[in-house]
Amino acid sequence: MIYTSIDEEILRGIDLKSRFPGCEVSFFCAPEDEIRTRITREQVSRKLGCDMVIGSDPSFALELKGQRMLYAHKSKEASYLAVSGDKDNYFYPVMLSNMVLVYNPEKYPGRSVSESFYDFAYSEAVRGAIAMENPLNSGTSMAALAALRDLYGYEYFEALGNQDLKLESAQHALTKLESGEYRVIMIPEQPVLKKKETEASGLRVIFPDDATIVIPSVIMIIGDRWSSNRNTKAAGIVMDWFLSADGQNYIVGNWMHSSRTNYPKLPYDSITTSQILQRSLPISWENFSRQKAELRSKIESLIIKK
Repeated sequence: MIYTSIDEEILRGIDLKSRFPGCEVSFFCAPEDEIRTRITREQVSRKLGCDMVIGSDPSFALELKGQRMLYAHKSKEASYLAVSGDKDNYFYPVMLSNMVLVYNPEKYPGRSVSESFYDFAYSEAVRGAIAMENPLNSGTSMAALAALRDLYGYEYFEALGNQDLKLESAQHALTKLESGEYRVIMIPEQPVLKKKETEASGLRVIFPDDATIVIPSVIMIIGDRWSSNRNTKAAGIVMDWFLSADGQNYIVGNWMHSSRTNYPKLPYDSITTSQILQRSLPISWENFSRQKAELRSKIESLIIKK
């Protein structure tokens, strides 16, 4: 059993039954906050219902590692990864999410929208017509704001609040971008690329000129002491497959960047992974994990303004 905050649609195309005929692999897909709550509840019985977890960023993995709930697996694929995993082999990056800006050129020409994360928060031209996923519900969005806080300070949050930033699901934000209700939105690249390929959407991605924000989703194994199924050996084989070139083929085919170095395939209509990594804002995942309560408070007071 794998608990994951990864979009269920991405997992549908991953055929694990044919690759592991002797192992029944199931997924429980939910927002990361829901998975956290579920695991916390299961901790009371000293046994978890999952063998593995795929999280939206490394912070949750660090928390579970700190509680000695993870199994250290030295993956044979580790040397091929473009982003380092845990130094003690408790988790590895399985896919890379790239935060971007998106606009609709049929409604607004490129020069009338934000070309940078800075302009997204400060440009008068887009005030009242910007949106992103709710960072209180989306670990990826909160991590992106943490990176921008490190670059521009909490003044950036205040500027977003003054811009009348709307908080929407990615799909709702994309729909309103197409209708012209929004001028520009900040969301992960994956749903935009999917829409462009599957629906021939004319939406365009802006790779901001001030920085990129790359957030690795990580895969981890629950230790036998905590797992009801005690499947660490099988989980290690499944983990290695996810990190392998074959496994990454499914990741890239579902509009995410591979976590492997110089992987030959790219998500549809995207730039190279090395390009986004070259300008990526550094994120201290240890600090991010410790500062989540503070970030939530600042988001509520400066952006949402409760």
